Amino acid sequence: MPQALNDAALDQLFRTARTYNAFTGEVSDDALHQLYGLLKFGPTEANSTPARIVFVKSEEAKAKLGPALSEGNYKKTMAAPCVAIVGYDMRFFDKLPVLFPHTDAKPWFEHREQDNLAWVAMRSSSLQTAYLILAARSLGLDCGPMTGFDNAKVDEAFFAGTSIRSNILVNLGHGDPASIFPRSPRLSFDEACQIL
Repeated sequence: MPQALNDAALDQLFRTARTYNAFTGEVSDDALHQLYGLLKFGPTEANSTPARIVFVKSEEAKAKLGPALSEGNYKKTMAAPCVAIVGYDMRFFDKLPVLFPHTDAKPWFEHREQDNLAWVAMRSSSLQTAYLILAARSLGLDCGPMTGFDNAKVDEAFFAGTSIRSNILVNLGHGDPASIFPRSPRLSFDEACQIL
């Protein structure tokens, strides 16, 4: 990397970025293509890229999502311009001959027990969710990630008959500053880190 990002970019991505509970505006299909065009470059285990994303924008799709939401997340999610359902493909290893071409990595995963395989897929799709958040912020969008939903209902509504399972939801749009809480504390370096 040639140089560090400037303070304005670091603020937009981290320091002043917040989790929003209400959104305005629209999220264009072009913005979603740009967002994926950025997040896809983030590293995952063996370049497995197990995340599969459904961008929910239509009223019909929101009606399918609604019954899976917890009471506290229902209104804000239904009102968000777009909701990203980030899932993970339990058969991500089928893509490894293309995604990891320099060695035969498919056997590393295809015969693992389901619980172990789910852990690998969930871990990397969680990384990809973080990349989605940073990509959205870099494009001027705000985010509201959440896990307050019934995964089984989301899987039935959006991924039935597939090898995909839901992981995290992320509301996307232009955040309403009135919807955020005061910033919660963070651990200091000495509380969270060691240099050995």
